[in-house]
Amino acid sequence: MAEHCCSSGTSGQTTGATTEPQPEAASAREVLFRISAMDCATEEGEIRHALSGVDGIRGLRFKLAERVLAIDAEAAALNSALAAIRRLGFNPEPISADHRPSAAQTRAERRRERLRLAGSLALAITAELLHLVIPAYPGHELVEIALAIAAIALAGFSVFRKGLAALRQGRLNINALMSVAVTGAFLIGRFPEAAMVMALYAVAEAIEARAVERARQAITSLMALAPDEAEIRQSDGRWQRVAASAVSIGDVARVRPGERLPLDGTVLSGESAINQAPITGESLPVDKGPGDAVFAGTINQGGALEIQVTAPASLSTLARIIQAVEEAQASRAPIQRFVDRFAARYTPAVFVVALAVALLAPPVLGFTPMQAIYKALVLLVIACPCALVIATPVTVVSGLATAARRGIIIKGGLYIEEARKIRALALDKTGTITLGKPKLVAFSPQQEGADADALKQWASSLAERSDHPVSRAVATGLDGERLAVEAFEALPGRGVRGVIAGRPLMLANHRWIEELGLCSSTLEASMQVHERQGRSLSLLADDSGVLALIAVADTVRPSSAAAMEALRALGVTPVMLTGDNAATASAIAALAGIEQVKSNLLPQEKLEAVADLQARYGFAAMAGDGINDAPALAQADIGFAMGAAGTHIAIEAADVVIMNDDLMRVPETIALSRRTFTILRQNIALALGIKALFLVLTVAGNATMWMAVFADMGTSLIVIANGLRLLRTPTLGKIKG
Repeated sequence: MAEHCCSSGTSGQTTGATTEPQPEAASAREVLFRISAMDCATEEGEIRHALSGVDGIRGLRFKLAERVLAIDAEAAALNSALAAIRRLGFNPEPISADHRPSAAQTRAERRRERLRLAGSLALAITAELLHLVIPAYPGHELVEIALAIAAIALAGFSVFRKGLAALRQGRLNINALMSVAVTGAFLIGRFPEAAMVMALYAVAEAIEARAVERARQAITSLMALAPDEAEIRQSDGRWQRVAASAVSIGDVARVRPGERLPLDGTVLSGESAINQAPITGESLPVDKGPGDAVFAGTINQGGALEIQVTAPASLSTLARIIQAVEEAQASRAPIQRFVDRFAARYTPAVFVVALAVALLAPPVLGFTPMQAIYKALVLLVIACPCALVIATPVTVVSGLATAARRGIIIKGGLYIEEARKIRALALDKTGTITLGKPKLVAFSPQQEGADADALKQWASSLAERSDHPVSRAVATGLDGERLAVEAFEALPGRGVRGVIAGRPLMLANHRWIEELGLCSSTLEASMQVHERQGRSLSLLADDSGVLALIAVADTVRPSSAAAMEALRALGVTPVMLTGDNAATASAIAALAGIEQVKSNLLPQEKLEAVADLQARYGFAAMAGDGINDAPALAQADIGFAMGAAGTHIAIEAADVVIMNDDLMRVPETIALSRRTFTILRQNIALALGIKALFLVLTVAGNATMWMAVFADMGTSLIVIANGLRLLRTPTLGKIKG
């Protein structure tokens, strides 16, 4: 039976975990254990809390979707850690790094679980019918006891085991409460009701676990996207299928039409349309040819491709996405931390009230001792914080899964909740608002009689050393032999400089040329012509003056204007921040529909601009390329990294990663956050409201134990179903508000 994930315990902060000799390690030091009863972040918290006092643990990594815990610890600490986990009532089983239960095993386990729970419920119903319908007969009590014991044994053995473990440690979790309640009902002679309570609890718990699993399956299904094998060219030219995990960087793989790509790589030969929806959420296939990057898990829809592997299977873009979302599931949103703290106090408080009812109700309210004890047992069932605790994780996981299917990787519950607060969005220009693929459109020598070919060689040699999009466009647009560059230096927000054949040269932007006093009125007039057309300028110069004017043109993303309109509809003010000149920035902003523009900014000035937006609007985000805009992204309350497909640094560093560069994903994230928070509040209100109702009914004498269990588990299923609604709202049009 899938164990319940509700608990009143708090989760300690442990940073550690490690290795054991038996199972195969997931990394150099980690050892993997499958804990079948570990369903959710609450039980993760129990395990973290139990291991917080174990010395020698270096790290813990939870993979809740697979119910796997990776421990990195010293050898001596590992046994202590496993013993602490077992004392909680969990059974950690060592597994290998590539362990995956087969579909047949999963079906068999679920079939056995259904039969066991059906048997328990049938026995409990039989005992209840015998008690209610058939008149007393000799030995009827013994029959009821036998049926009740059988039903409880089928449904509740693991509950009692974990409940006793919790009570021994002074923890009041759901298993402890149910163990006390069922035992108490049995002791006061309510045999059929004790059996019914345990059977209903077990059945509802299993349904709940399956419902929660549905939210996680949206993530775990990603794991099946990349094939386990790849067709690799051998040293003798033969093609052979090998395990994808055994393929090395630099190997050449062949992918036939209709197949999924097993690994990240660069196309060596062949042309095809690739369906990248599993990675980027794009609805249309993307044409790929020699030199283009391709990603594991995507689908080759056209011709055969040969690709050179650029990352091992464990570090592919898909693997990093899965890891990022798994870690996001394990993180707690602010509202979830509040709920956990509330539940940690709520359960003991109701337990104390139940004890007071059992002891004080007879003398104060005139109840018989049996009536008082029974009401106290009903209160114990109501004390279970299940619906309240489960209300947040399933909603957050559903939101994360919905975002991932749209090519939006949100790095934690904090950001899916906090994105709703965004009131201003700063956007970098190149690569964010524009496509980031500028092309050379003009090269104009500025000194009469200059050797244009030599100037082009100098400019292209400097540009080739830079990774800035404008420099790449210059290097690509200027053919010819490259020259050696000495003392090369890149100055962020200004340009690059170096020494070629003993001559100091620079490739500078408009700002730097003005700072150096090299901008003549004639040059200024020439630049304005290009800037009014939205072109970005680079100027080749030496100490004596500007040698050549180079203009490149970028294209505004097709989605930029629509994204700005969607942001304004959500009450978010878009602001462009760019290091480019004012004329170019204004031209691009006009095309994108952005009214506020700040140009000629250095990286530090972008950071200050974001801080100013935070002061003015209260909560400001930043969208950039994840690398060049690092200071501003770090300053922002939430950083959106664009251009991230295949950019491992962006996936690891950003708060939110937009996998397909589509700016519409930003307003979608904000709208999804607002929808998620609305459902979170609905779920918490439902859980607390139904608890309050049954507290009143219990005091009034109108609630029974099995009714309390039914209501509690029913509420859990309601909040789960409400949270799962997010899985059906994948586009902005469906998640407004």
